[in-house]
Amino acid sequence: MDCALSQGVNFLDTAELYPVPPTKENNARTERIIGNWMQARGNRSQVIIATKVAGAMPGMDRSYIVANRADPPLDFETAPQPNLTREQILTACDASLRRLQTTYIDLYQIHWPARYAPLFGGRQYHPDRERDAPSIEEQVAAMGELIQAGKVKYWGLSNETTFGVCQFCETAKRLGVPLPVSIQNDFSPMLRAFEGDLAEACAPSNYNIGLLAYGVLAGGALSGKYLNGFDTSRSRHTLFPGFQPRYHAKRTSDAARELVEIAKAKDMSAATLCQAWAASRWYMGSVIIGATTLEQVQENIAACLTKLDEETVAAMDALFLKYGNTTLAD
Repeated sequence: MDCALSQGVNFLDTAELYPVPPTKENNARTERIIGNWMQARGNRSQVIIATKVAGAMPGMDRSYIVANRADPPLDFETAPQPNLTREQILTACDASLRRLQTTYIDLYQIHWPARYAPLFGGRQYHPDRERDAPSIEEQVAAMGELIQAGKVKYWGLSNETTFGVCQFCETAKRLGVPLPVSIQNDFSPMLRAFEGDLAEACAPSNYNIGLLAYGVLAGGALSGKYLNGFDTSRSRHTLFPGFQPRYHAKRTSDAARELVEIAKAKDMSAATLCQAWAASRWYMGSVIIGATTLEQVQENIAACLTKLDEETVAAMDALFLKYGNTTLAD
C-alpha cells in the first residue's frame, strides 16, 4: 500500500467478506489491515476507501460475517446468515467503520444482489431459483440513511445485472436517494458481458455509472503464469484450487496462450496487455488490481499507464471473437 500510494494509486477496494476465500478465522481481516495502515500513516484524507456489505449466499454458511460485525463477535453457531435488510446494512456499515478506523466510507457497495441472479460465471437465468429477498426499496433507503448520516459519501453496486441497475436507479430516483456511482463486475479481455446492454444502462447519457473491473486477469489465468514453465506454488489457484472455478476453464487457458503471443509481439507481458486494454475502455472507472509482491504492484501500475496501438486492440477483439466469454459457466 505504501508503494502504490507513492505512485498515485489512491483508491483502495475491500469488503467485509475479505480476504477471499473467506473463513471464520480470516473474515474481515482486510478491513482491519487497511484501518491499521491508515492509522499508522495518518493518511486517511489521501485515500478513497471502498468497501462492501455482504448479502445472502444460499447453500453457504456465512453466519460468521454477521457474528464479526459485533465487538466482541457473536457466537458463530447462533448468529444469523447475512442478508441485505435495512438493519443488517446499517450494522454492517458501523462494523466496517470500526475496523477501518474511520468516520466515513467513500464508496459503500452492495457486494452481490439479495435476489436470485446469475452470478459468478452464470449466464442463464433460471426462474425456479428465484427466492424471497429484502426489497430493492429497502436497500436503497438504507443507503440513503447512511449518506444522510454522513457515514457514506457515495454508494455502488457489484455483480449486478442490467435489470438490477435499472431497478436500483429508478428506485433511488423515486425515493430521493442519490444514484449509485459505480458497479463492480467481473470483466476481462475474455469476459466482456458488460459491453452490451449493461454498458448502455451505465453510460454517461443514462445512469452515469462507472465500471470498477475486477478479474481483469481472470484470477491470474490470463497472465499466462499457469502455463508450462512458471512457478505458481504461491499463486491463488494453486493454494485454493476450488476457488473461482470459472477461471479454470480450458478455453481460458487456450486464450491465455494466444494472449502471451500477442503480448510478446509488442514486447510486453500478458498481464500488462490485459490491464492496459481494460484501462482503455470508455466505460472504465477503475481497474482493480491485486498483488502479492512489490514487483506485481509496479507492473500493474505501469500496465494501466500503457497505451495500446490499433493493431493490438484489433488482435484482442479477434481473440475474443474466437473464444467468447471464456469464464461464463452455464
